[in-house]
Parts: sequence; structure tokens; C-alpha cells
Amino acid sequence: MTEPQEPTGSTRHLSRAGGPDAPDALELDQSASSAAYDPVPTQGKDGGRAGRFWSARRVPAALLALVVLGGAGLLLYDIAAVRADHPAMRWRRSLADELAERPLDDVWVLAGAALAAAIGLWLILLALTPGLRDLLPMRRDRAEVRAALDRTAAALVLRDRAVEVSGVQSVRVRMGRGKAAVRAVSHFRELDDVRADLDTALGAGIKELGLTRPPSLSVHVRRPTKKG
Repeated sequence: MTEPQEPTGSTRHLSRAGGPDAPDALELDQSASSAAYDPVPTQGKDGGRAGRFWSARRVPAALLALVVLGGAGLLLYDIAAVRADHPAMRWRRSLADELAERPLDDVWVLAGAALAAAIGLWLILLALTPGLRDLLPMRRDRAEVRAALDRTAAALVLRDRAVEVSGVQSVRVRMGRGKAAVRAVSHFRELDDVRADLDTALGAGIKELGLTRPPSLSVHVRRPTKKG
């Protein structure tokens, strides 16, 4: 756990205190305190690392299979009909005539080629990326067991940790794959003290999540918005 750093991006308002005859004095009113922290160090176990979970991509695979199956079946049926001395389907004759007559720089030819290339690149991207970005892999204490934590559940755990800190009125936690952004509202206590306590509590909370790659922590504390 790193030591709390000096607040960055803080907003402070200075107001003069005392009467006209009183000596000059400045009262410090801090309205916001924020800082970013390094990730919590992980346990030094070589066997504790685990990769991301791979999505089955069932919907894209099913759609692609249906399109290929339908197109192949229709084409094979038409070829079999031609072999049986029946005329080819009108759509195949029209397509052959269009491809023979239209030049390569035709707008429709270029648009169709661009669409086919985009779909191909999308399918390649789906095949090469794991997906399931909402699942955060957890450390593997046993080789035969793999576990993951949903990002929403991780955010709820950190939020419950944050609301237990004295002075915290409300908290919003946005959990990403590499960063946990915490926005808290404090109605009493010094904001730097509240932020330091949040850093300690949330740092311990992130460590207890047992993630393979603990996210970095960003904490921002402010005063409630004045109404009226």
C-alpha cells in the first residue's frame, strides 16, 4: 500500500475571517480533494496468474453459420437444377450479368467490397480477442480451478467499503479493467483525511478481491453541492 500522496487538482477557496479591527487571517475552506494511486501489489506467486476468459461468441458464430449454410444450400440446389437440364435461377443469371457488365470502379461494386471487408475484419477481431470484458480474472490458488469476478460486483464491494469511512456521505465507484475510479461526497471532516482513509480502506478492499491484475485506484472527494 502506498502512502497517501499530496492532493492534486484540489480546489480551495480563501475567505477572510475576523472583524474590521481583527488582524488579517485567512480561513481555509477546501471544496475538493483528489489523487491517483499506484495499483496494490500482488502476491508473489507464479502459479497465481490467470488469463482472461474467452467468450464463446455463440451469436456471431450462429449467424455466420446460418448465412453460409443458406447460401451454400441455395447455390448447390441451383447447380443441381442446371445439371438436370433446368434453367438457372433468375437471381444467379442477373448476378452474373451484373458482374460481367459493371466495371470494377463502380460505386456499388466498391460498396459491396467494402462491406465484405468490414464484415471479414469484424469476424477476425472477434476470433482474436477474448471478449467478456465484464469479468475480472482472479488469482488461481489451485491449477484446476478458475474464477472471475464481475466488475459490477467488484464495484459494489468497494462502495460498501467506502461508505464505512467516517465522513463519507455518498460514494460512486466506476470499476474498469485497469482502474477503479471512486467519487465520494464528504459532509464533515477534512477532505484530505477522508481521502487518506478511503485510500487505505479501498486499497485493502482491492487486495481482498483476489484479482490477478489489481486495478489502480483513483479517489476524488468533494463537499456536497450547495442548494439554492
